[in-house]
Amino acid sequence: MASANSVTVGVSSCGNANGSNNGYNVFVYGSLLADDVVRVLLHRVPQNSPSTLHGYHRFSVKGRVYPAILPVENKKVTGRVLLGITAPELDILDKFEDVEYEKKVVDVSLLDKSDVLQAYTYVWANSDDPNLYGEWDFEAWKESKMKDFVNMTMGFVEEQDSQPRVATYESYYYNKHKD
Repeated sequence: MASANSVTVGVSSCGNANGSNNGYNVFVYGSLLADDVVRVLLHRVPQNSPSTLHGYHRFSVKGRVYPAILPVENKKVTGRVLLGITAPELDILDKFEDVEYEKKVVDVSLLDKSDVLQAYTYVWANSDDPNLYGEWDFEAWKESKMKDFVNMTMGFVEEQDSQPRVATYESYYYNKHKD
């Protein structure tokens, strides 16, 4: 998707996110839209830019409080691109997204500029998942789920070398709701 305004700030053939030493770009569209979650994971909130991913849809996932995206023609997902992500931070995000997602390179349109750039994003691994439905709503999630999700994320950070994120999530929400 190159144009006169296209900026190659994504993954080059050698895996660098922008062809320089400035780090990686990562398009986020769910819980990572919340600065509190990003801060827990990365110990900072990187520079970011509002953006749109064309040709994808953001689904709710039955039994989960976070969304999934999959390619869907004539749809779009609004989110933001985290800029200047370091290699260790990208590794943290990879572990956080765990086995439910596959990291892909996508073209995103920046909302505050007319630029298109390349970024990593995490696409739902099971494109035939019967648990995907509707549209996930970030504002509703912020109101009702974010506080618990931030607490679960703190648990993930503390346990990330011993327990995958999906196991942390399931354990946290099972223990919270078993009463």
